[in-house]
Amino acid sequence: MAALAVAGVASAQSSVTLFGVVDASISGYTSTARDVNQNAIKVSRRELANSGYNSSRIGFRGTEDLGGGLAAGFWLEAPISNDDGQQGIATFARRSTVSLSGGFGEVRLGRDYTPTFWNDTVFDPFGTNGVGSNLINTANNSFGNFLTPAASTGAFTNVGNSNYARASNTIGYFLPPNLGGFYGQVQYGFAEKTKYDNGIFTPNVANNSRAGRYVGGRFGYANGPLDVALAYGSSTVGDQFYVGTTTKVNTLNLGASYDFGPVKLFGEVSQAKQKTDFDSEFIIGSASETSIKLNGWLLGVTVPVGAGLIRAAYSGVRYKVPEGGVYSLLGDAKEPKADKLALGYVHNLSKRTALYATVARVSNRNGTLLTVGGPGFVTNGFAPKATSTGYDFGIRHAF
Repeated sequence: MAALAVAGVASAQSSVTLFGVVDASISGYTSTARDVNQNAIKVSRRELANSGYNSSRIGFRGTEDLGGGLAAGFWLEAPISNDDGQQGIATFARRSTVSLSGGFGEVRLGRDYTPTFWNDTVFDPFGTNGVGSNLINTANNSFGNFLTPAASTGAFTNVGNSNYARASNTIGYFLPPNLGGFYGQVQYGFAEKTKYDNGIFTPNVANNSRAGRYVGGRFGYANGPLDVALAYGSSTVGDQFYVGTTTKVNTLNLGASYDFGPVKLFGEVSQAKQKTDFDSEFIIGSASETSIKLNGWLLGVTVPVGAGLIRAAYSGVRYKVPEGGVYSLLGDAKEPKADKLALGYVHNLSKRTALYATVARVSNRNGTLLTVGGPGFVTNGFAPKATSTGYDFGIRHAF
């Protein structure tokens, strides 16, 4: 038995790959806000940026064949800021996982994309990068008082985020790829908070008991030109133990694409709710209140033209808030909303190198202040109208 075990270890095959993307762009942003008297305040910035087409990164991934259809793998991927060299392999904040896969599917442990974010990026012609990124992504990133992370160290990416795009401390399961086009995943992220018995010893500190937990799943079908997926996720973004409140953001989205050949169409609808549950000895029973609701949509298209690709997307978001909410200055008659148009072109010089150009404009109404990137708005009181425009001209090299 010992000899057979040694022989099995010796026969295992391993591979390790270095990979990455270096993306740099000349980018410009202009944001103009108008107050109730139509007075305009404009701010702008020009910069050499990164990640205008694909996110700049460097990573290491590897697999080991364990025999019998079983394999172990790892994936360590770090964001880099190649425009100034400030951030290199300082954190593996993009992805850091170890996994075991086989005929049963894959079990993956570590930091990874959330199931709900996949629809936001896969069904966006701009891949949630640069000034063209869809408004569902922009609004969800800043939606409703997410748990504030600890201060970043220097310019390093902070992993203490709101679980919108990525979640830490997760266990994920992926269906095997041989299901006739059907695919899916589920994911659970630990809050990693200390529990006390008796509960009176729990420290009276905000976000000390439940914040950070994530649970979600995504299931879809991809066969030939069609790809469609439904995803749901719930992220605990805040809690107050002695008050008896737990705040969650629950997200449901549906995305699809269809490749006709001459054109490929994309679409997505999304709804996110910030919800606070009340459960306290001072409250009879328990209750819940949805403080903000965010509805979003996206329509996009890509058109291959020789060695190039034309990209276009039109997206929008609508907020619904209770009376007395953040936008209550306008009352309940009007809903804060924003629309975005993005146009772009990518010219492939090779399989690894591409030149790209993107322009985009966001129109905000009834109090929203979403931008294409760059500086935020400066307002002189409430801003019923605000616009943001931007451009990226850059080069991307993958290796």
